[in-house]
Amino acid sequence: MLKVDHVWVRRGAGFALRNISLSLFPGKTLAVVGESGAGKSTLIATILDLVKPWKGEITWAGASVQTCSPGLVMQEPRAAFNPVLSLRQSVLEPIVARNEDMPHERIKRLSDSLELSLEIFDRYPGEISIGQAQRVAILRALIAAPPLVLLDEPLSALDAVIQKHTAKLISDLQQEEGFAAMIVTHDLGYAMAYADEIAVIKSGGIEEVSTPQTFAKESKSGYSRLLMEAAMALGALEPSA
Repeated sequence: MLKVDHVWVRRGAGFALRNISLSLFPGKTLAVVGESGAGKSTLIATILDLVKPWKGEITWAGASVQTCSPGLVMQEPRAAFNPVLSLRQSVLEPIVARNEDMPHERIKRLSDSLELSLEIFDRYPGEISIGQAQRVAILRALIAAPPLVLLDEPLSALDAVIQKHTAKLISDLQQEEGFAAMIVTHDLGYAMAYADEIAVIKSGGIEEVSTPQTFAKESKSGYSRLLMEAAMALGALEPSA
């Protein structure tokens, strides 16, 4: 289990994260939603130990999160790859770093699940579409079978049709692999459709954590209701009954 326990992160004279407490179980999805600058990506960076908390701790199964080597899917997939390396070289970096055997069968199975041809791995990042790049990025995040996967705006660089298809592929893979997923997103429709719980973050603090059903019908946070109204105005959500 991922446990974020009363975490504070400093930013200048203030705080980027304020007393954040969250938990996430294997096989479950937690969506973290909120406006730009709310602290969502800082939370991801802190879980990855790229940012050190001022107070509090983050653990996986009672130990350092780094012991589970979480997978990461970034917002801009092509920027996540070294342009001078083939996609095959980039995908295999986590395996090479651990001196592990080449997981040829796993690459084939993940490629099939993500609707990628094996030939694509001989190409370079600039030679594939943005949608293909995001699916390759997902494959790289999963190649070492991490129990925890962090997805930072995984759909925002894609058009609407590819967004829906990629969201379904991620969900199907989670069912197959059983990993815990934390998804940082502006897309409340995505969060409502695929998350087991939704955490609303504002100005570095948690406004509420609830199931999608409770969030839609019984949200106690005025900020959460504003997010719902904005999503409905944009057509991302249907009005609740």
